[in-house]
Amino acid sequence: MRLVKIIVVSVLAIFCFGNGGSLMADNQPGSFSVTPFIGGYLFEGNQDLDDGFTAGLGVGYNLDEHWGTEAVFNYIDSGSKAGTGDVDGFLYRIDGLYHFLVRPKLIPYLAAGIGGLTLAPDRGNSNTQAIVNFGGGLKYFFAENFAARGDLRYIKSFDGPNNLAFTFGITYNFGGKKAVAAVPPPKDSDGDGVYDHLDKCPNTPAGVKVDASGCPLDTDGDGVYDNLDQCPGTRAGVKVDETGCPPDSDGDGVPDYLDQCPGTRPGVKVDETGCPLDSDGDGVPDYLDQCPGTRPGVKVDETGCPPDSDGDGVPDYLDQCPRTPKGARVNEKGCWVLKGVQFELNKWNVKPQYYPVLDEALYVLRQNSSMRVEIQGHTDNTGDKDYNQMLSEKRAKAVMDYFMREGIAAGRLSAEGYGPSRPIASNATREGRSKNRRVQLKPIY
Repeated sequence: MRLVKIIVVSVLAIFCFGNGGSLMADNQPGSFSVTPFIGGYLFEGNQDLDDGFTAGLGVGYNLDEHWGTEAVFNYIDSGSKAGTGDVDGFLYRIDGLYHFLVRPKLIPYLAAGIGGLTLAPDRGNSNTQAIVNFGGGLKYFFAENFAARGDLRYIKSFDGPNNLAFTFGITYNFGGKKAVAAVPPPKDSDGDGVYDHLDKCPNTPAGVKVDASGCPLDTDGDGVYDNLDQCPGTRAGVKVDETGCPPDSDGDGVPDYLDQCPGTRPGVKVDETGCPLDSDGDGVPDYLDQCPGTRPGVKVDETGCPPDSDGDGVPDYLDQCPRTPKGARVNEKGCWVLKGVQFELNKWNVKPQYYPVLDEALYVLRQNSSMRVEIQGHTDNTGDKDYNQMLSEKRAKAVMDYFMREGIAAGRLSAEGYGPSRPIASNATREGRSKNRRVQLKPIY
């Protein structure tokens, strides 16, 4: 039993050595192992040997996480069934080990190898046989570099006998490279390029650009992310709603902070300042302007229209004949003209077809009983100037005579001729010359 004592001492030494050093990772690639063990050895019946106690030592090397090799020596304490004395056995072998289902603590393995078995009886000659073995076992790491180990081997001699060995031991691993635990890659659950542990805005919608903290961009800094902001580029400090747009109280499309004309009526077109359009610049917005296109600089009333003091439909700034009597028909210059009364060339008599026009003038004279009228005759530029002067006077006198025949007092009427000096149209055309052969009425107050 001397060998058993040696093995026990070896186990204690391994514990002391292992506890004094730094812990190594269990079953690491490139590591060495030392395994003292004890157990039993069962002989096949035809060998006439008693089953015996066995003890031994294994020294191994781990090629990688799964594969290893081991040199093993067993001492077997047996005896002869025939009573001829004790028999000492010595088993030595080289094994290959495959560790499968590698886990942090519990590691099963398969093993196979070759070697030799020497049996030395007290009486008689020793006998050595070549053997092969196969089997398996289990390692349980109760500390980082210590494992309890159980092993079962079937041992086959080339000469025929079959034996079985079972052992229990302690494995000590040392050396090798400690396996570095695989670190899972950081997660980026929302796929925005910022890992979850850094992402301050998880669950960002796909495709949205984010900053270094994983939050969607807010380029204008209004508190609404760009992907939701319907009004990008808002000025700093301006309050916005949930869509990122500044309030627009009157709904004219110009935000309140830019609107110089708040409270605009719905539907009214405005400029970039939020004020209603005033196309003619008269100070009256288009939606209220009843006289669009007023000439620049002309004063207007609240309706956008220039004053028309005499109510003839021609504004004062265009009216060359102010104080037109009520009901009188005027031309574009605001002058009372007997429209439709034309004279033939070199003639001054009024044709009966124009009497209705003169009657219209009579109506005005009767409505304005205190008004005096100057009847002005005009010609075109055809012919002699002096002749045209005479012709214009006769035309004025012809109209005056008509009014007097119809009951207008002579004191209210006067006739003047102006010849071709005051044309209202171009004398270069027939139509223009026809318009210039006219009679015009001028009220006198």
